[in-house]
Formats: sequence, C-alpha cells, structure tokens
Amino acid sequence: MKFFWVIGLVSLSLGRFVHGFELEEWNVTESGYETNGFGSKPLLVGLTLIPYATSKGAVCMDGSPPGYHIHHGFGSGANNWLVNLEGGGWCNNLRTCIYRKKSRRGSSYYMEKEIPFTGIMSDKREENPDFYNWNRVKVRYCDGASFTGEGYNRQVGLFFRGQRIYEVAMQDLMSKGMRHANQALLAGCSAGGIASMQHCDEFRALFPRRTKVKCLADAGLFLDAVDVAGGRTIRSFFEGVVTLQGSAKNLPRTCTSRMDGTSCFFPQNVVPNIQTPMFILNTAYDVWQLQQSLAPNKADPHGYWKDCKSNYAKCNADQIRFLQRFRNQMLNDVKGFSRSRQNGLFINSCFAHCQMERQDTWYANNGPQIGNKGIAKAIGDWYFDRAEVKAIDCPYPCDRTCRNLVFKSGN
Repeated sequence: MKFFWVIGLVSLSLGRFVHGFELEEWNVTESGYETNGFGSKPLLVGLTLIPYATSKGAVCMDGSPPGYHIHHGFGSGANNWLVNLEGGGWCNNLRTCIYRKKSRRGSSYYMEKEIPFTGIMSDKREENPDFYNWNRVKVRYCDGASFTGEGYNRQVGLFFRGQRIYEVAMQDLMSKGMRHANQALLAGCSAGGIASMQHCDEFRALFPRRTKVKCLADAGLFLDAVDVAGGRTIRSFFEGVVTLQGSAKNLPRTCTSRMDGTSCFFPQNVVPNIQTPMFILNTAYDVWQLQQSLAPNKADPHGYWKDCKSNYAKCNADQIRFLQRFRNQMLNDVKGFSRSRQNGLFINSCFAHCQMERQDTWYANNGPQIGNKGIAKAIGDWYFDRAEVKAIDCPYPCDRTCRNLVFKSGN
C-alpha cells in the first residue's frame, strides 16, 4: 500500500523544479517502497501570511506577502522551536524568474493553503520521537535565491527579496514566542538546505547565549563540480542566480571576504567557517545533482546518461566510476567540517534527494541506516548531545537500506 500523502509530499518536494536549467516535471517513485508501519494520516497545517511584511519590502517575487505554516508545541516541547526553510530550486535569468513568479515558488497567491507535516515535522511521537512536540514551522520559499536575494527589476516587475523574507519571518516568529526558546533548530532541504547553512550563524545571533541553537542541512551540499562534458554547469547557473538577485551582499562575510559571491553560494566554501553547530544530511549520489548538475541534457546531447539518470541500476561501470569520484569530492569537501566535535554528518549511499521530511526515510522500520542507526536517531543523538555522529556510508552498492528514487520517464 502506498500512502497518498507520501506521494504528495514527494510531489511537493520534487514535482515542479523551476531551477532555470530546464522546466520539467520530475515523476518519481520509490524503489521497493513499503508502508512505514504507522498508517496514520499526516497533520495538515494551514498557511499564515505576514501582511505587514509588504511595508518592509519583504515580498515574494510577484510582490505578494510571504508566509509560513506553524504548529505550536506542547508539553515538554512548548518552548522549543524547529524552523524549516522550504526548498524548491532557483532561477537565474528573467525568463525563468518570470515563470517562477506565477507559481507557488514565487507567489503566495499560488501556495497551498494547507500542507502535510511529516517526518521531522510530524506531531506524532511514534513518527518523530525527538521533535514531535516542538513548535514546528515551515517557512515558504518564494524568492528564488535560497533566502539571500536583494534587488528589484522594474522592467518586468520582479522582486528579489529573499533576505528580507528571512528576516521578517524570523521577527514574526520571535514575536510569537520564539524569543523565549530553550532550544532551537534551523533546518532546510535542498535550496532550503543551502539557506540553513547561509543563515545558520544569523539564526544563532537571534537568541541569548543560554539558548541551545543548532542547524541542519538536508540535501543542501551542492558541489562546485565538473559535469560529464568537462564543464561547470552548476557554477555557471549559480553565477546567474547570485548576479541577478543580488545575493553576494547577504552571503556570510567569513566567505565573501576571501572569495567571490558565486563561490560563496556553494556550501563547501561556507561550512568551514560556520560557528554554530551544524549537521549535514546528504546522499553521496544526490539525484538532483546527477540530473541537473553532473549530467544535464546540455552536457549529454546524445543521451548517454539518460538511463542512468532515470534509474541508478542502469548505470554502467564507467558511469559508476564517475559517480564515485563525485562522492570522493563530497567527502573531501567536508573533511575539515567533520573534525569539529560540535558538527554532525550522515552521508549515505542512496540515490535520493531530501530525507528529513519523508516518513519512510526519516523514521520507519525499514528506513535508511548507517551502522544500524537511522536518520532520526542520528540527528536526535547529535542535537541532544547523546552521541557524536559522524556517519559516512560505504560506497554504492553496499547499502541495502536505501530508499532510492527511480524516475518514470523523460529525464
């Protein structure tokens, strides 16, 4: 049995990627998917807009007010806060940004009025044992530059106000009780994962020293990597994002004082200098990066990588060797980060993208594991200082616990 809400969540996370590379549908299924053993329907949480944000210029790409979904904590979690920055790609030129502003990724007018809270956002102890009763917030993403942009294009009426959206959302949450937090966690997946890294120390600065504050990035470790044609597709793309949306001024000074803005959009150049404890949850074979960064259609005009991109089991020996080199680069890039006792890692060998909000990957009887420890347990142990967590999986194909994504067609 497949739960309709899990499929819907995957669609929400992966279904409509407006990255600026290609505008396409990602039709995915889970290899060997089974029920997680819980069988309960997810909590649906309504959208809260921030009307006064418009007076501060903190607006979505079309000028509409930003918003978030909040479910208040209870019991022992009443004064603890989990703030989850939504992901959903980027846009790097006027054409793709104009397209984006007519969707939920660029306008609150198109956002869902309710969304399911699952995985790390669940309100059920049996699905989310460490964070189920915290105040849990999903900040909607409607700027196109991982909550870092600052600019306006008068010609086509595009607002690039990601930094202001982040700031006004935090101000609003602080006024609703977050200022009294005993514990706080800033999280994000994909483009939201980048945002959680970029804003991690900023988030820490909101709270007094007594508050325990940490950050979590899921599937946000986008690498400045060479594609299958020897080019740098993702670097070129991120350069467009940073330049068009004026992000450089809002990226961490610890990076921009040494490197250009595009380089500082890449997490590998930011995480070594983050002072706040950070956990990186990532797959070594991230399917977004495989599809759009490593083997995009422009770098593979003859379709040599088409089958491999659709289903990891169809990758040939040469392609696997290429992917193993990508994994090696990832591990090398986090080597310094992992030396700090305060930081945590869970890098598994799955072909997936975003694992903390899916119930089957976050906390399930048959979810992904490294050394007999699942993702929720690893992150909980790290956050609450129950154990040091530096979990790095063996290379593909050794891990049989993976929830691999298989693409139905066209990618």
